[in-house]
Amino acid sequence: MRQIMMAIGRLGQILAIALMAIGLLSDLPANAESFTVKMGSDNGLLVFEPSNLNVKAGDTVTWVNNKSWPHNFVFDKTKTAPELVKLVSSLSHNQLSMKPGEENAITVPADLAAGTYEYYCEPHRGAGMAGKITVQS
Repeated sequence: MRQIMMAIGRLGQILAIALMAIGLLSDLPANAESFTVKMGSDNGLLVFEPSNLNVKAGDTVTWVNNKSWPHNFVFDKTKTAPELVKLVSSLSHNQLSMKPGEENAITVPADLAAGTYEYYCEPHRGAGMAGKITVQS
């Protein structure tokens, strides 16, 4: 009888662990997607391609230095709600990408409010090299 009770206890522990694992997995974003943004077009224009993306929390966006250089992506703090400036600034990549193929990625954080966030390339902002990410809820 004691062996049966011990086996039931172990089974209960295994079941509890399995339920906790399922609970942890359910907190992960379902159907997270990956997006690539070229910094500079294939024909050498100073643009982000695509210049507009719709994303959700958990999605990953990778900026790839395409042909010309240097490039970076900096989120525009002046067009961001004051309570989100610090978070949005942390997503920026201020360092310049100097080689074709160099890439930098961000994962859209769960605490980034739904809305549109504008970004630009610092060296080419005056040439209009800018983009937008729209975070959907």
